[in-house]
Amino acid sequence: MEVQLPEVSLRMMAPELFLFVWALVVITFDVVTKRAQGESVGYLTMVGIAITGGILAITGEGPGFGNMFYNDPMAIFFKIIFLGAAFMAVGSSFGLTKQKIVNHRGEFFGLMLLSTVGMMFLASANELLTIWIGLELTTIPLFVLAAFFKDNKLSVESGLKYFIVGAFSSAVMVYGLSFLYGLTGTTDLLQMKLNLATVHLTFRNIGVILIAAITMLIAGIGFKLGLPPFHQWVPDVYEGAPTPVAAFLSIGSKAAGLAAFAKIFVNGLSAFHGVEMAPNDWGKLAGIVAIAALILGNTVAIRQTNIKRMLGYSSIAQAGYIMIGMVAQSALGLSAVAFYIFAYMFANMGAFAVVTAFEDKTGSCEIKSYAGLAKTSPMLSICMTIFLLSLAGIPPLAGFLAKYFVFAAAIKQASLEGGQWLYWVVGAGLITAVFSLYYYANVIKQMYFSKDDSPYRVGLQAPAMLVVLIGLAGVLVFGLYPEPVLRFAGEVPSMFGFVSP
Repeated sequence: MEVQLPEVSLRMMAPELFLFVWALVVITFDVVTKRAQGESVGYLTMVGIAITGGILAITGEGPGFGNMFYNDPMAIFFKIIFLGAAFMAVGSSFGLTKQKIVNHRGEFFGLMLLSTVGMMFLASANELLTIWIGLELTTIPLFVLAAFFKDNKLSVESGLKYFIVGAFSSAVMVYGLSFLYGLTGTTDLLQMKLNLATVHLTFRNIGVILIAAITMLIAGIGFKLGLPPFHQWVPDVYEGAPTPVAAFLSIGSKAAGLAAFAKIFVNGLSAFHGVEMAPNDWGKLAGIVAIAALILGNTVAIRQTNIKRMLGYSSIAQAGYIMIGMVAQSALGLSAVAFYIFAYMFANMGAFAVVTAFEDKTGSCEIKSYAGLAKTSPMLSICMTIFLLSLAGIPPLAGFLAKYFVFAAAIKQASLEGGQWLYWVVGAGLITAVFSLYYYANVIKQMYFSKDDSPYRVGLQAPAMLVVLIGLAGVLVFGLYPEPVLRFAGEVPSMFGFVSP
């Protein structure tokens, strides 16, 4: 029997390979210098991420390891997001590593890079097992990072909760993947789609097994996205984890989950969208989960007094908005999802950078501690206000366009036969968007309309200042001139067989 080896191209995998080696370099450098080069480790990490971005720019499209690893427009788009989130998270961490992480800076930044490698690997994965491996490579370093303050009970508790729930969700997801493999006899996404259609026409009783597989996969990936009822870890982990890690979780882990969801459901299970098959088996279930995320995230966030917990529930709601574009199951919907996570990265990472700087200075994450901050730190308050308004979807910021595009995609699909149920999802999104204004505006009110002056004058170190400026540029420039990103995002649906919008 002749064994045919897959086509291997190290050039296509160069960004991942380089970043993996650079993570080892960062850890080794910190050890060799006897932990004495504090800021140098952070700058070395940022340089490595920037170089990886440059390598990605010249890598191009094509197979890296047969069909299991393939660079396509979607993979490149999401890799940019992963690298951007990692760069901004590292830039926000300098104050933290100077005060609280003195002896393990190399491990801290190295684990962040290793998680980024997992995300990038996942973005190019084109097969069930490699998708699962990519998710695990992403998540395992984050377990450690969430509990990095080993002497802090809250941090250890958050890491333990994240680990337990994460391990359980991974087991459930693998079980769902095994069902798909049992039904189709393959782990290749394209072949799985074709085999499912054949099996469905031959054996009419596969519906129960398929729905069970879909339910388990939504549960497994729903954990990564923080979707209800798999969201319980989000507020606790965001509160207990180091703040830059919480920021990285809110973007990197969420984007990785979105990539996995799109590959498995929109690509591998797209044959089950039609009326002649099993109409919207996963679409309606995902729509219900999206509505739950919108209602729970936006209502519970109102009651929060800790800004990290508030942003945690906000991220649950944001995942619900993103899923509106996903369940549209169209080229416009996928482009809207890509643009949304891109715009969300700038606003959320910028907001977390301000929260990190404030926490480093005051030791507090309570919203009431921001009272009167506009009087002592006016520029920081202006930046935070812009980020929060973008998260709320106020024009002319990028967050407004992001929400507009996902709603437009869902409404367009709802006008087609069999898609009327999407009006309910859009309606839930529009109503709960009004709720979100309250808790975002509450922070702004504390900063600008408190009678008391803040006792704190919060400044930003150079790396954190760079992160905030990048965030401001993103929400302002791409809110006013989104065409370059929209053109790039318009190429994402091509890998799913959709015609670009």
